[in-house]
Amino acid sequence: MRTVRDLIRANYQSLTRSERKFAQALLDNYPSAGLASITAAAGNADVSVPTVARMVNKLGFKGYPQFHQALLQELEAKASGPTQRRANWASEAPETHHLNRFAETVTQNIGQTFANIDTEQFDAAARLLSDTDAHLYVVGGRITQALAGYAFTHFQAVRERVTHMTPSSATWPHYVLDMEEGDILMMFDIRRYETNLIRLAEIAADHGVHVVLITDQWVSPAAEHAEHTFTCWVEIPSAWDSNVATMMLLEALIAAVQEECWPRIRDRYERLEQLFNATHLFHKSG
Repeated sequence: MRTVRDLIRANYQSLTRSERKFAQALLDNYPSAGLASITAAAGNADVSVPTVARMVNKLGFKGYPQFHQALLQELEAKASGPTQRRANWASEAPETHHLNRFAETVTQNIGQTFANIDTEQFDAAARLLSDTDAHLYVVGGRITQALAGYAFTHFQAVRERVTHMTPSSATWPHYVLDMEEGDILMMFDIRRYETNLIRLAEIAADHGVHVVLITDQWVSPAAEHAEHTFTCWVEIPSAWDSNVATMMLLEALIAAVQEECWPRIRDRYERLEQLFNATHLFHKSG
């Protein structure tokens, strides 16, 4: 299901100047700005009530109440735990085999994720992540720490100066202490968003660190402090969210950074292989 934020982005070019003013006010304080009455929402954005009504219609809603309800459902989806997610899917599950439903949903998630990536922003993030003059820090949350570990392993091979921050937020001040202006923090945060990660993004940004956030379609509040934010569709017929689309985006970023720095990286790979051979890390048949 597309979020109101997605609908605004998709229809932005068709909005009038006053409608864009309300749209921007909503995006700046999302979704709270749209949870008030239509009169209050219009007044807060300094536009007329008819302006809000027209914009809502352009987004595909029959009226402001339906628009308001969509935002409330997004809030509920953000906060939902595994039990509620399972109940939501169970009530809507089509009568097909679970494997088919799962594969179809994951495929849709991947398509939706990549369809909503701004290519210019993707290229800018790849250039940023390839800058070895800056130190790259990688961190994830309770579930997404696995993604952070995967990112660290690959970026450590691709470039110099990479640090995997531990999952314990009690240790994070020590990392921030060494962060310098121009460094990079790659962060993974999906619902239910972790307070410590949001605070870390804020502190890092205040120190002049470039924050690259990979989050879900509802968007972590850490995005307020991020220079680049990528949204991945994660909902599946399960009590848990899926990281398949998130992993594909991450691998696309890793590949883009690799290409950005070739042939310097090729030399690094060759030296790494020599070290692997010297330590007999991998089994060789014959």
